Amino acid sequence: MLRFENVEKIYKGDVAALSDVNVDVQKGEFIFLVGPSGSGKSTFLKLLLHEEQPTSGRIIVAGRDITRLSHWKLPQLRRNVGTIFQDFKLLPSKTVYENVAFAMEVIGRPKHVVQSQVPQVLELVGLESKSDRFPNELSGGEQQRVSIARAFVNRPLILLADEPTGNLDPANTVGVMRILDSINKAGTTVCMATHDGRIVDAMRRRVVELDHGRVVRDEVRGLYGEGGEQ
Repeated sequence: MLRFENVEKIYKGDVAALSDVNVDVQKGEFIFLVGPSGSGKSTFLKLLLHEEQPTSGRIIVAGRDITRLSHWKLPQLRRNVGTIFQDFKLLPSKTVYENVAFAMEVIGRPKHVVQSQVPQVLELVGLESKSDRFPNELSGGEQQRVSIARAFVNRPLILLADEPTGNLDPANTVGVMRILDSINKAGTTVCMATHDGRIVDAMRRRVVELDHGRVVRDEVRGLYGEGGEQ
């Protein structure tokens, strides 16, 4: 579903953000991308979204080599990839319902499909009773759940999450992770960048660790516990 083949990314000044990265993520997997600040996690995600191009190597997303993807085919790629961010990125002038519906409207989904799908996904994230609220009327945890609903409403094959619990307290972190776990168990491939070792240990999924742009660990189970090499 996601594959990096000998990927290198060098920025100006000969700064190597990624070096000889080889990672193969199967359909339906849930992987954590970990490592210290500056290790290459953000670059990894940006390359998957085609926001950056690799200096060398190949990146395969949903069976397509995106390193050779034409610019006009980018919208099709991004329909298959949902994204969740640490700072929510909700539209403040739109209600919960409208924020989620907007993700469908911008790709031209019919109105009847929007009206059917949005309530379903709001129920999934536990916000069906707050569909008419605005972002500033919600807690941080609720705003992040709106962000998840928006990312998932088009039923993407892949969900990328960049520190989605970074601004949340422990209780809301647990709630968000339960939702992501449910989405994954329904068949969506999830790739989540995080600094939170407690989440990684609790979930016991595959861990890909980056350090100075290189993969230094690829194993199952926790960040600090025992694990078996992939």
